[in-house]
Amino acid sequence: NQAGGLLGPDGKLHKIEAFFEDDQTDSTKAVLAAKKLVEENGVSVIVGGTGSPASMAVIDTVTEAEIPFISMAAASAIVQPAEERYWVFKTPQTNSPVVEVQADWMEAKGITKIASLGVNNAFGADSIEALKQIVNERGFEIVYEGTFEPGDTDFSAQLTQVAGSGAEVLIAHATPAEGAPLTVQFRDFGLEMPIMHNHGIGNAAFIELASDAAEGVLFPIGKLLVADSLPDSDTQKDVLMQYIADYETYTNGGRPSTFGGHAWDGMQMTFAALEAVGADPVAIRDHLESTQNFVGISGVFNVSPSDHNGIGKESLVLVEIKDGVWVYVPPESYQNVP
Repeated sequence: NQAGGLLGPDGKLHKIEAFFEDDQTDSTKAVLAAKKLVEENGVSVIVGGTGSPASMAVIDTVTEAEIPFISMAAASAIVQPAEERYWVFKTPQTNSPVVEVQADWMEAKGITKIASLGVNNAFGADSIEALKQIVNERGFEIVYEGTFEPGDTDFSAQLTQVAGSGAEVLIAHATPAEGAPLTVQFRDFGLEMPIMHNHGIGNAAFIELASDAAEGVLFPIGKLLVADSLPDSDTQKDVLMQYIADYETYTNGGRPSTFGGHAWDGMQMTFAALEAVGADPVAIRDHLESTQNFVGISGVFNVSPSDHNGIGKESLVLVEIKDGVWVYVPPESYQNVP
């Protein structure tokens, strides 16, 4: 807006009017916020839903209103089945390609027996189910499967069962609020097997909360956290490095996370649609669905009518936490970590 706005398809500059609502990670409040944006603010598109439960909750609202919605959450059900998610898109990877990377690491390590433990919400359930699918496809065995509730801080009952299960690795499905105390207790139990998380822990809060217990934790994630370690030939590297520089400047040295990157992707796709087709929600939806070769923070997006995410395993890397920082693990080194 300071530069005059976006250049629309009519050849004129148009100011962007943005409305902000906080769903407070509450599905009911997310629906109320979405209805307010649609009914009171008359928005052309909604970018939001940082958690899977909130994103799932607003699908009926945006579908009925015929307003495109770009989620910043992971659960595959947000955009699948595609025929029922006509108005819904999302920028983070789904849990399925995350599990594919985990499986590559387990194969490199010769691991076959898995303990699976996750948060009992839409995100955790989707990740647990994705792990089951890859187990069936690639010959692993889940010897323990358990859940815990959002907000839980005591996991001793589950970890006792993990310890006696014969598992060779614990795969955790969580975000920092539960993932950090789970990791601390895992270390306190003295379990010698590796602990591998999914991409839900990919921000500084996990390291801060888990402290020394975070050392050696592995997880697949988008490339942002280890951008400076990527080869210069990587298609995303220039965009990632610029995002990091801009973020650090704006926040006076703050550490960027992939979650902010998911929002950046959604907003940039929105701007591209507004420039190309204007503010009509139907035209914006159609433009989002035709997005090709968009180099973002989460990946290089190729969206289609059957895929409203547009990125997969190729957008992910394996990361190890060492000395309080994220370290890129190339595939040829999988068998050597942690």
